Order: sequence, then C-alpha cells, then structure tokens
Amino acid sequence: MSAVKKVAIVGSGVAGLAAGIQLAKAGVEVDLFEAKHELGIGGSGISLQGNALRVFDALGAWEDIRAAGYAFDGLNLRAPGPGAPVVAALPELKTGGADYPAGMGMPRRDLARILFAHAEKAGVHIRFGAHVTAIEQGDDDVDVIVDGESAGRYDLLIGADGLNSTVRELIGIDTKPVSTGMGIWRTFVSRPDEVVKSELYYGGPAYIAGYTPTGEDSMYAFLVEKAQDRVGVSDEEATRIMRETSLGYGGPWDSIRADLEAGASVNYTWFTSHIVPAPWNRGRVVVIGDAAHSCPPTIAQGAAQGLEDAFVLAELLTTREVIDQGLWDEFHARRIPRATAVVEASTQLGQWQLDGNRDADAGGLIFGISQKMAEPA
Repeated sequence: MSAVKKVAIVGSGVAGLAAGIQLAKAGVEVDLFEAKHELGIGGSGISLQGNALRVFDALGAWEDIRAAGYAFDGLNLRAPGPGAPVVAALPELKTGGADYPAGMGMPRRDLARILFAHAEKAGVHIRFGAHVTAIEQGDDDVDVIVDGESAGRYDLLIGADGLNSTVRELIGIDTKPVSTGMGIWRTFVSRPDEVVKSELYYGGPAYIAGYTPTGEDSMYAFLVEKAQDRVGVSDEEATRIMRETSLGYGGPWDSIRADLEAGASVNYTWFTSHIVPAPWNRGRVVVIGDAAHSCPPTIAQGAAQGLEDAFVLAELLTTREVIDQGLWDEFHARRIPRATAVVEASTQLGQWQLDGNRDADAGGLIFGISQKMAEPA
C-alpha cells in the first residue's frame, strides 16, 4: 500500500521528472507543473556519474540514455600550454557498480527529452506555463494554487523547481544559493577523435579548463574563471572571451577554438552552493534537487544527487502506508548527510583553486566522495 495516491510536483528538471516517473509507475496519480511554456532544453552538455546511471536504470530510462550519450571510464589530467601533454591518467571508481560505466556525457537537451518521454509514458500529467502562486496546507493534504486558482488537493507537493525555488520560498525556507566566487563559460562543439573521456587542465589562464564527450560527434567544453558580472555581454563578445581565454591550452582546444570561430554558442553562469538544513519538508510539502542543495560541478554530482533525492523519496512514499515522522526521518537520514558531503567537497575543490593552494589533496577528496557515492543512497 502506498502512502500517497495523488502527488503534485513543481519543476520539470531531472529531479522532478525522475520523481514523477517513479511515482506514476507505482500507480500514483501525478500532476507536474512547470512555469516555463515548454520543456527546458537549453545549455550544452552534462556529465553523469555511475550513481546517476543506476537511478536511470531503476526509472527504466537507462537504455535510451545510454544510446544518446557517450560512456567512458577514467579521467585524464593535461598540462596547460602547447601540446597539452597528458600528465596523469586516473581510473574512476564505478559509483553505480560494475553494471554501469564510471561516467557518461550527453547533451542536456537529449536527457530532458528522454526523461520527459518516460514521464509521459508512465502517465504523469504535465502542465506547462503553470506558476504556483500559493500553497494551502491541511492536516493531511495540500491545496496547490496555480496562477491564482486551485489546481486541486494532493497528498503531497514536491518542490523540484530549481535554484530559485518558488516552493522553497512559499514554505518559509530562507536558505538560498550563494556564489562560490567562480564563474564558468560553456560551449557545445564537435568531438575530436582523440577525446574519449573527460579531461581537465588545472592552471593556465583559467582556474580549470576541460571537456567531456557527449556523443560520437559532440562534446561540451568549459573554462572556469573568477566570478564576474557578465550581464549584457553579447553572444559575439562571449564567444571572443572564451576563445581568447582558451589560447593558453593546446591539444584538443585547437579544435574547440575552430568551432568557436565558426560560431559555436557560449553561455556563462556562476557556481553556487547551498544545502537546506533538516528538515526539507514543511508538513505535506518537500523540496528536492537544486531547490534543496546546489554545488559547483567540480565532481559532477549535482544531477546525481537530485536523482537520488527523487528515487529515495519515491521509494519511501510507495512502500510506506502513511506519511509520518518516521518516513521523513528516514528520508532525511538517507539524503542530507550524503548531499551535504557532496556540496562541501565540491565547494572545497573550488576554494582551493581560488586560494592557490598547491598542497591540497584534490585527488584524495574526489576519491573519498566517489567511495561514498558507490554505496547506494
């Protein structure tokens, strides 16, 4: 027997769609509200660790995702400068277990498209252009107000509506993302034959430079700098800044620059960090994913943590008979320490770069987190 029969979800990102898929597969009626007028498919590429792939398999989406992405094992570290020699070839721990590759890159638009298709197939009712404007809680249900009118009463409302979560604000949680002091330029380009796994460069004109293959013919590349106000920078200027900053890196960056010169688009965002302290719920409303935590992508665990939030929550809701304090205690025990460890480690890696700390054991910190992630959530 399930603790819920009817659930509302706000947000059509990775965490929201994953929660919707898993709940709908268990027979729960799910309404998903998205403020945007269409599925968000912007951005470049995304790196996914094995523990994320493990959740995709549980959702039933792994085969489609594997076909659309580029799987790899290991990580190369290259030196800045001409030739960009490989200075270390690091094995990666398979955080999803032996059945999955250590990592995968794929276009964000393809990931969004696949999860959306699986949500529709599972029976999730998705409503675009729907702004949640108020929440009215009863003793054992919640009335979701969308654009000023009631959308219905639900056993639970899941806020998976991202960094600037409306749901988080409506239930009185004051914790918000803060800048870590770093900004990132990203672009989506063609993949040179020599790029078969993620590669990172520390130092040079940027704090971190790198790229991840996302398909047979594609990859995304990035440069991490000190956070700056880039509002108002034109597309042409953004491309010029990324191309000129990348001149300190050789090897595959020559191909990336050629694509930038040919018109590859560029986007810029700041790294943020936050973790909502327990509890993540207020009565029959709970936040997950980026609404509950965010971190720099320095160990590529952001999406994986949102997926784990969704999976654990759906598991508890569909295997318990009631929503009670015991359910919330287990949810928080399984999710908050794990997400906190990722947020703290990801932020620390960036801070070491900002501080110029050459003695920091970045490899040891990354390996330690990977070992934790190898244990199922």
